[in-house]
Amino acid sequence: MLSTDHAMQLVQSLIWLLAGVGVFIVGMNFMSEALEKSAGEGMKKLLGKISNNRFSGVGIGAGVTAIIQSSSATSVMVIGLVNAGVMTLMQATPIIMGANIGTTITGVLVALKNDYFNMAMYFFAFAGVMMGFFKKEKIKITGLLCSGLGLIFVGLNIMSSEQAFGNPLVETMFQGIFTVIDNPFLLIIVGMVFTALIQSSSASTGVVITMVGTGILPLYLALFIVLGANIGTCVTALLASVGANANSKRVALIHFTFNVIGSVIFTAIVLIFNEPMIQLLISIFPGEDPMALQMRVSLFHVIFNVTTTCVLLPFVSSLVKYSCIVIKDTPKEEEKLALKYIDERLLSMPSVALMQVKKEMDYMFSLAKENILLSFEAMEKEEVKQEENIRINEKIINFTNSNLTGFLIKLSSLVEESDERIIGSYFHVLNDLERIGDHAENFYEIAAEMVGKKISFSPIAKEEIAAMRKKVLEMLEVSLDVFDHLNKTRLSSLTGLENEIDLLKKNLTTSHFSRLAEGKCNMAASPYYSSAVAGLERVADHLINVGYSIVSPVGDQMKN
Repeated sequence: MLSTDHAMQLVQSLIWLLAGVGVFIVGMNFMSEALEKSAGEGMKKLLGKISNNRFSGVGIGAGVTAIIQSSSATSVMVIGLVNAGVMTLMQATPIIMGANIGTTITGVLVALKNDYFNMAMYFFAFAGVMMGFFKKEKIKITGLLCSGLGLIFVGLNIMSSEQAFGNPLVETMFQGIFTVIDNPFLLIIVGMVFTALIQSSSASTGVVITMVGTGILPLYLALFIVLGANIGTCVTALLASVGANANSKRVALIHFTFNVIGSVIFTAIVLIFNEPMIQLLISIFPGEDPMALQMRVSLFHVIFNVTTTCVLLPFVSSLVKYSCIVIKDTPKEEEKLALKYIDERLLSMPSVALMQVKKEMDYMFSLAKENILLSFEAMEKEEVKQEENIRINEKIINFTNSNLTGFLIKLSSLVEESDERIIGSYFHVLNDLERIGDHAENFYEIAAEMVGKKISFSPIAKEEIAAMRKKVLEMLEVSLDVFDHLNKTRLSSLTGLENEIDLLKKNLTTSHFSRLAEGKCNMAASPYYSSAVAGLERVADHLINVGYSIVSPVGDQMKN
């Protein structure tokens, strides 16, 4: 039985231990946030290279995870992209495999800990806090990175201090625990549960590495806990897939299956080749100093993830088929409105989310363009056969406008200062695209009413409206090119076309009233003619706003 003093010491040590774990996780989060912000463009380029090549997929997964220092975050991001229909299961699977390799970097950093390294990290933490007082965004991000890196090692040092793992009472307690729990399968479960609770395999592996470095945990037992930690990290992805589509659930299942298969293979290897495996690790990092002990665990973690990826990479298609068998497609219900490229899970990756917002707006632009073309065709041919298509497109445009606006509001508080201007312009573009869709619907209604009432424009009126429509379509193509490809060189062409349309409206209105006065035009067609001309000129106004949004948050400064 422990005395009261010993019991109090043990409780205090456990509190120190939990504090160390907490500081470590806070440091991980700081560093992850800073790296994601500073490497946002790099991540965009990596994700832009997504293809069906398995090796590039592994490289992308490893690269992104190395940047953001979190395989869980990468998995959640991939689930979001799959749920948004941007990525296929065949593309997502190698990325998940690569993410497991990328996350081993944290373990290597933790294992490098020594007195000189610790002093440098303490200085990093202090310098990072000081940098946080600067106004410049880049300095703040660098400060966040330094603070995070420093806090990781502050947390590790708290864990390995005399008040925590360094306390003889704690050492005796854990040695007693691992004397009882020395079964490999129980140790795997311990690793799974601990990692699932803190939702970070990097943190749990860091704790294991520290325990091995202080001599509390034998290397042989530590290997099984590390294997369990790799299964436990899948919990984050499994939770992220709740409420997502079938493919997203399959990504989470593949991630879980991949780590389970790898853990089963390595459990068998460690059990069968126990001595050779331990001797191999010792021969690479000889000695009994803490760094050598820690590097052995870190090396095993790297070997496990790299080997598992190499073994299972040829079976990507089999893993995909297996996931499709386990998780069936739900019976096709009535098609529900949903954003095509956006998923709420992407908010954890603001730079990626902003990239997907642009794709969603390009899609919205394409629907507005389609409705313009359909309505112009109805006016020209005096046929109304496309009402259903226009109605569906307009419904999607309105839905996208409303939901994307809500998404942008959430995203605006997460992006860097440099991206705030882009989001500001997107709010205006959304409104302009929605209004273009409304005008397209109005043009179709003009055509439908005229067909229903058997009213037609005079031949000269048809020619005039056709000429103005042609200019608007030309302007639409230029505006789309400018917005889609950020093509500033065509802004002058856009302005020239708008000036021509403004002049056309003035001239067409004058000639129309002259024909009315001379009795050459059907009075019943007059309101429709005026509405069509006015609507075309307003569409031009919205198109120039969309084009000029790439240089000004509120569109065409000359008009606003």
